[in-house]
Amino acid sequence: MPKNKNKTNGLEVALNSGIAVSGVILLGFLYSFSQNQLHDGIEIEPSILNTSKHPILAKDIYIQNPVENIKVEVLNGCGVSALALKTTEFLRTKNIDVINSDNADNHDYKNTLIIQRNENIKSLKKIVESFGVYLGDSTRIKIIPDESLGVDVTIIIGKDYTSFAELNNYISAEN
Repeated sequence: MPKNKNKTNGLEVALNSGIAVSGVILLGFLYSFSQNQLHDGIEIEPSILNTSKHPILAKDIYIQNPVENIKVEVLNGCGVSALALKTTEFLRTKNIDVINSDNADNHDYKNTLIIQRNENIKSLKKIVESFGVYLGDSTRIKIIPDESLGVDVTIIIGKDYTSFAELNNYISAEN
C-alpha cells in the first residue's frame, strides 16, 4: 500500500504546483489590467487647422489648384534611379495628371521623347511648355497615335534630361 500513496502524493504536488503557477499568472494579468484602467495618460488637445467659419471643400482646393485634363505616362529611358518618379512629381507640381510611371523598354534613349498618343493637341502643348521644348522640335516630339494606352502623352526620359532647366532644378532641389 505505501506505493500507491507515493504516486498519489506526487500527483497532488504536481496539480497543486500547476494551480499555484496559474494563480500567479492570473494575478499578473489582473494587476496589468488594473494599471491600464487607472492610467490617465497625457491628454492631447485637438488642433484645428482651419480657423474660418466654413470648412474647406474639395471644390475650393480644386479651384485654387486645378488639375489639367491630361493623362500622361512617364517612362525612364536612361536608367537613372527614380528619374521617372521625380519627373512625375515635377509634372504634378504643374497640375498634370500622371497615371503611369515606369521604366521604358530599354535605357538607351539619348533624347527625351514626348509622344502624342491621340488628337488632344492641347495636352501636347502643355507638356512641351512644361519641359521648355520648342513645339517644332522633331528630335524630341513625335506623333505616334495609340488609343489603347489610355494616355494623351507618353514621355520617355532620355539621357539629355539635364538639358531641361526647370526639371533639372526640381530634381536638384529634391536631392
